[in-house]
Amino acid sequence: MPRFSNQKLKPLYLAWILQERTDENNVMTAQDIVRALAAYDIPADRKSIYDDIEALRQYGVDVELRRGKNGGYFVASRDFELPELKLLVDAVQSSRLITAKKSNALIKKISRLTSTEQAKTLNRQVYIRGRAKALNETVYYAIDSIHEAIHAGKKISFKYFSYSITKSRIYRRPDKEYIRTPIAMCWNDDNYYLVTFAPKFENPYATYRVDRMTAVEVLDEKADKFNKETFSITDYIKQNFGMFTGETMAAKLAFDESLVSVVLDQFGADTHMTGISNGRFIINANVSATPTFLGWMFQFGNKAEILEPENLRETMRDMLA
Repeated sequence: MPRFSNQKLKPLYLAWILQERTDENNVMTAQDIVRALAAYDIPADRKSIYDDIEALRQYGVDVELRRGKNGGYFVASRDFELPELKLLVDAVQSSRLITAKKSNALIKKISRLTSTEQAKTLNRQVYIRGRAKALNETVYYAIDSIHEAIHAGKKISFKYFSYSITKSRIYRRPDKEYIRTPIAMCWNDDNYYLVTFAPKFENPYATYRVDRMTAVEVLDEKADKFNKETFSITDYIKQNFGMFTGETMAAKLAFDESLVSVVLDQFGADTHMTGISNGRFIINANVSATPTFLGWMFQFGNKAEILEPENLRETMRDMLA
């Protein structure tokens, strides 16, 4: 490469070198920077380094100079601080949605957002009991296509599968693709779900696990219109996931005061607590008589009780028996 071209690239290389090699604990002197640039066939002298660093500061790169015996230049702040990057790495590693291979690739990209030395501290391992990684490598691209279709008001096509005992895919409709109008994505129990609409069916709304979807494509066909006034995605999610699957009913529940945080996590921070006495409180909530809900209540032993309605109490007695 001609010498003058390398000189034009000097500020870019300088910014990259400082971003990659420096932080508050790792600095570079002007002479260190001259040697680093020379490795890329970019000649420089100390005075030009001072001028270039000042230009970087005016551009917005937070380069500081630490004076003294072990002083030097370093990037003092970045878009992401180290604790934020650690949090992102932990989230990626602990997510069931992301495969192990994709997790490693993402973490490598996250590591580039800090210096080489600080990136070494991002080599963390988060262990979560019973947490298994997804097997579907294409889930990333499926999510992107779904969001694109929702934004553009288009239908999508996809194939849907489950796993056999040998971990091979068993497609629900091997010779035919699903064509649906995507409504919304929701997150439940560490899995992404897609809520769809298809007016030709008696029950037009359906839910699909995104990591069980493949060959997701955005179609040119416009999305089917559904009545947004009568369909509440929030209510749909409550009725179709976890302990609230099925017909809901108004219930009065009593809990020991030690379970306040657990109850708020489950029913929401706006849950109104009444009848606070003798270390207990009462809430009114819409629940359903499913084994999931009853099992959730059962785990608390005598610290949780169904007060009303009587038929729900009876269902709990039958399960206990």
